[in-house]
Amino acid sequence: MRRLVAIGSITGAPGVTTAALALATMWPQVADGGVRPVVVEADASGGDLMIRFGLPTAPSLLDVAATAGQPYPGSLLGAVSELPFGVRAVAAVPGRGPCSQAVRLVAGEAGRRVLRGEEGDVGTVLLDVGRLGEDAAALVDAADHVVIVTRGGAEPLTHVSRYGLDADSYSGRLTLAVVGPCPYPSGEIARSLGIEHVVFLPWDAKGVAAISTPGRGVWRRTTGFWTPPLLSAAGALARELTGAWESRTRVGETEYDYAADSCGARMAGRGGEALSRVLGGNEGTGS
Repeated sequence: MRRLVAIGSITGAPGVTTAALALATMWPQVADGGVRPVVVEADASGGDLMIRFGLPTAPSLLDVAATAGQPYPGSLLGAVSELPFGVRAVAAVPGRGPCSQAVRLVAGEAGRRVLRGEEGDVGTVLLDVGRLGEDAAALVDAADHVVIVTRGGAEPLTHVSRYGLDADSYSGRLTLAVVGPCPYPSGEIARSLGIEHVVFLPWDAKGVAAISTPGRGVWRRTTGFWTPPLLSAAGALARELTGAWESRTRVGETEYDYAADSCGARMAGRGGEALSRVLGGNEGTGS
């Protein structure tokens, strides 16, 4: 059966959809028997992909939701659209009204069976759930891994801390993906928020354009081809999610070095406060 990875945010618009597309774009070709992942827009507030890429209104998430409870539900793959850069996606229509109900149906037991497929189905479903909320709570609970996307400033990290992520229910399946500049190293964020795994996703214009611009060709990942920093970091996270890296310790070192080079080192000399102090000295309040 397919694995489920839920990708969402606590507050704001930190780039959840872009992160999901970047992960799918850089998903290891050797993973899941070579089966490409499927991005599913399970955002109760409405989808973005139809407008962004000029996709037709059908098939969509509404089709998956409409058939989920039937004796012979349709296949998830029957609702897939091909994006210009080689990513498969099930798009949602814009607007909260229809999407909220569709997400609740897909999050139900019957809908989750459609997402996971039959016993012999392989692959990964990347669920873009937007902002974490009641509509998609069952999807997040059922996911094999949860990626929370946030900006790197004190305010968004405080929102993550105060959200109340339960350490027991998320143990071993939670990654915090910090997008853009951040004055804090990954180790400090992990300790202060009580989140085991913290990665950094740089926000670079070329990387965003590569997976957001209609008319782009299939993204080429050939040896020696320069990869934008966003996609390179997403590829590292995708390899970890699929278990392709042999050493978890080496992953942590790589992420920490990247953080120090890209933002931590530049900000450290500017009088930045320790994150635990910003959060009021209550380390681990988010767990």
